[in-house]
Amino acid sequence: MANETNDLSSAVSALFDTAGKLAQQQVDLLSAGVKAVGQVVEPLAKTAIDLVGSASNTIGQVLQGASSAIAPKK
Repeated sequence: MANETNDLSSAVSALFDTAGKLAQQQVDLLSAGVKAVGQVVEPLAKTAIDLVGSASNTIGQVLQGASSAIAPKK
């Protein structure tokens, strides 16, 4: 009878050990995914910000040129 209890205890212990390892792997996988997404998004965000800045500078220059062409000459 004691041997059966020991076997059950070992089985339950192995089950919880396996469940713990699976949970840890899920956490590791999730954190690696978040890190990878961050590494991809960072350069894209920088490029988008640079593009918006360049576009606003270009629009400003176009408007300045248009207002210079429309303004009466003295």
